[in-house]
Amino acid sequence: CGGNVEIDRKRSGFSVNLKSKGDKIMRVAVTYDNGNVFEHFGRTEQFMVYDIEDGKIVNSHILDTNGEGCGALAGILNIADVDALICGGIGGGAVNAIEEAGIKLYAGASGSTDAAVDALIAGRLEAISEANCNHHDHHEGHECAHNGKCHE
Repeated sequence: CGGNVEIDRKRSGFSVNLKSKGDKIMRVAVTYDNGNVFEHFGRTEQFMVYDIEDGKIVNSHILDTNGEGCGALAGILNIADVDALICGGIGGGAVNAIEEAGIKLYAGASGSTDAAVDALIAGRLEAISEANCNHHDHHEGHECAHNGKCHE
């Protein structure tokens, strides 16, 4: 397992240096902070990306967002050919972007990223495709608008 995966900026947009996953691989990204699910999708600086085949993790990599925020993150995951996203909190605008990218959403997760993926593999993680960003979970410089979109 392991290794850093960088996103290269090019005039045409992003390219993600990940191996092609093939037809039998399910690629899952988890908002990542020091081994744990990061609390808010739009502020994550890294994703832990897992490739799963036949119910087993066959590869994992750290995918750095290079400081990109809410608006670009769904695009980064789409370029990385991610099938599912596991995250903590997520706002309505991000939910829409994730759905438009065809990525299945598992929001409201916490704890270890490895444990969250194990729960997904075991069928114990429930797909949640609605915003769960609320006013009580915010820290300085972050708030949710009444339309459910999160702002920095």
